[in-house]
Amino acid sequence: MISNDMTKMTLAGAATLSATLAAVEIDSAAVDKAFVTLKTYDWGADRNALNPIDEAINASHGDTAALRALEKRLVDALESGLSRSAQDYVCRRLRVVGTVQSVSALAALLPNEETSHIARYALERIRNQRATTALRQALPKISNKLKPGLIGALGVRRVKRSVNVISPLLGDSDINVARAAAHALGLIGTPAAAAALSEYAKKAPAAMKISVADASLLCAEQMLADGEKAQAIALYTELKGEGQPQHVKVAAMKGMLTAAAQK
Repeated sequence: MISNDMTKMTLAGAATLSATLAAVEIDSAAVDKAFVTLKTYDWGADRNALNPIDEAINASHGDTAALRALEKRLVDALESGLSRSAQDYVCRRLRVVGTVQSVSALAALLPNEETSHIARYALERIRNQRATTALRQALPKISNKLKPGLIGALGVRRVKRSVNVISPLLGDSDINVARAAAHALGLIGTPAAAAALSEYAKKAPAAMKISVADASLLCAEQMLADGEKAQAIALYTELKGEGQPQHVKVAAMKGMLTAAAQK
């Protein structure tokens, strides 16, 4: 009896799954119509009109060819000239499905204050060297207002080559840029990043001392997690020295104990 009941439940589950899959099949005509709507879409328009694109993305999960085709259509739309609202929509979709073929279109939006943040969010998720390069190349072209976010994105990506681009910004006259640079180096967490933070700490103004110390703690933690034990201990040793804030000294001591406990 139990076996029969389980069989019935399994068959019922399979039927439900089949019905669900059938329900999410891509309606090509609806998707085409949604892309036409996207060309004139703006604030206040019916957001539901774009739902077929969302549904197509969801239905294409696991189908690389279908996702790349949808991505291409989104990129083409973005490059054709869209309203600010439509650009926002496309960038959010590219944050989900974007690959290297989206990089150029997204990078073009980085210098614009209205689109920079959402384009950066999308680029940050694309795990390709070209996305990192686009973020680095945009850095000198954007305003100080936008730089902290872009620097932060480079830090999140933890690409070693970004250290050389970020390090000079530790001394930037804009305190927000300088603090973002310190935190990004901490996130990257390599010996080169540690060296840059240590060197700058020797001449850091009062307004930057705590930011640099906190970033150095983060850097040491990252190196320890990455197996760079000796370099992490060396940085912790600096951070428990004279002139450091008390909370930094305590954290550095804890870090050294953690390192000592590792094999």
